[in-house]
Amino acid sequence: MTRSDPGTPSRDGAPVDFIREIVREDLASLKHAGRVVTRFPPEPNGYLHIGHAKSICLNFGVAAEFGGTCNLRFDDTNPATEEIEYVESIKDAVRWLGFDWDERLYHASDYFGELHDYAVQLTRLGKAYVDSLTADEIRDHRGTLTQPGKESPYRDRSVDENLDLFARMRAGEFPDGAHVLRAKIEMASPNLNMRDPVLYRIRRATHYRTGDRWCIYPMYDYAHPLSDAIEGITHSLCTLEFEDHRPLYDWVLDTLQIDPRPYQYEFARLNLTYTVMSKRKLLELVQGGHVNGWDDPRMPTLVGLRRRGYTPESIRTFCTLIGVARRENLVDVAMLEHAVREDLNRHAPRVMAVVRPLRVVIENYPDDLVEQMAVGNNPEDPSAGARLVPFSRVLYIEQDDFREDPPKKFFRLAPGREIRLRGAYFITCTRVVKNPAGGIEELRCTYDPATRGGAAPDGRKVKATLHWVSAAHALDAEVRVYDRLFTSENPAEEEEWLAHLNPASLDVLTACKVEPGMASARPGDRFQFERLGYFSVDPDSGASGTLVFNRTVGLRDPWARIDAAGKSERAATAR
Repeated sequence: MTRSDPGTPSRDGAPVDFIREIVREDLASLKHAGRVVTRFPPEPNGYLHIGHAKSICLNFGVAAEFGGTCNLRFDDTNPATEEIEYVESIKDAVRWLGFDWDERLYHASDYFGELHDYAVQLTRLGKAYVDSLTADEIRDHRGTLTQPGKESPYRDRSVDENLDLFARMRAGEFPDGAHVLRAKIEMASPNLNMRDPVLYRIRRATHYRTGDRWCIYPMYDYAHPLSDAIEGITHSLCTLEFEDHRPLYDWVLDTLQIDPRPYQYEFARLNLTYTVMSKRKLLELVQGGHVNGWDDPRMPTLVGLRRRGYTPESIRTFCTLIGVARRENLVDVAMLEHAVREDLNRHAPRVMAVVRPLRVVIENYPDDLVEQMAVGNNPEDPSAGARLVPFSRVLYIEQDDFREDPPKKFFRLAPGREIRLRGAYFITCTRVVKNPAGGIEELRCTYDPATRGGAAPDGRKVKATLHWVSAAHALDAEVRVYDRLFTSENPAEEEEWLAHLNPASLDVLTACKVEPGMASARPGDRFQFERLGYFSVDPDSGASGTLVFNRTVGLRDPWARIDAAGKSERAATAR
């Protein structure tokens, strides 16, 4: 696995990659009579994650760019793991990302009758047979990468016997596992997927759409190409793990002489640092209580990223940035954070919040005076205007913004030092009040009335500007600060991957204070807490009378510097 190279080349602002080049060539040659039809085919057995977003953006994006259409199809062939909850969550996630399938919503279960008829046709052609080996015996007969498989003793059953057994499987005469229908291909094939793969198995489980109408269900590798063909798909875009399955995809369509037929193309799946993408591993995180559900903001699920405050625009931008590659690569999660930071920087209103409060008393400020200070809402968007924030004698600032014995290059508040309060006044710390244990309880300061608005008429300068909130007007808040879920850069490659969970991935701060204008904030609203980062209002907010915020991403952007350095290096190499 390689590291990804930042940036994707473009042609007139549109993405360029090998998939799009294939589509262009096919349109030029009229391979599909000028049609482009793609599909996004999730299995409804879990919540979508950021890796699925890449596939969604590619499939819907290619269709839109070339005047085609994209279907949403649920490949619901395993009733034991599929639920309507997952179906609805997937539909919601695709819409949230900004895509619409219009009336083109399909399910593999729509085609169960046709898939069954095609299986009967394969059996009549002598290309499929009913095998009575157990699952373990089939596995043992399959062989290895270096040794060919062994033919089943039931492989030479007659066509009539196979048709009879398959009909009785369909009628429910046999228990689960008694028989399967297998393709008759080649047990010595170097590709394990071509060694007489299973096409149908008996499974008595209630399907969320078809109920108990069926007791046999098609395997994904069999249903996939035929569902594509039934829908008239032209370009079946799959992630790279399906590359070895493509010969079976082609075998099914060619053996049944499907015309016109779709073609499968593979691209590298998304792998993010400090993240796992396997549905099995994500399910284990949820069921094991390692996270607080599928929408935990530490999860790479789209519901988790949405709850954390990520925007659909930033995820689409990220998918464009990483491009579409032919080989597996590991993408730095800082690229994803960069994309959301860039988007929020342009659109998120600024507010002041203190997450670790330190009380400040301005001793020469009148006890009964409250002033309204005009503070800009977003310097990146002048049209955003300004808001009024109350200022009074007692304030809160961040504990980290004061040092009693400041180190070198610490320019914030310290005894005897003057600093600026954002949009308000210059203040100077005159005294430190401590509790009996020696901890700092509050600061006593003075202010210069001539510096209202944050500027001194005599032109003197200060080296720091701090954010603050008025103690009498501040609202209580809880802030949830998230870090990487894993300490390992590539936890998916770790044998004991759960041992690499980050015990400090969540820090809940319960004594936070935010400016009073936040009383109107609603779940999903996004803000920049000045000097702290970007935050989103959590759905839990207000349930106990307290505002709850999730930190979306910090202000520091390491990827911007990494990318700038990479661009400089590439430019120097080009010269």
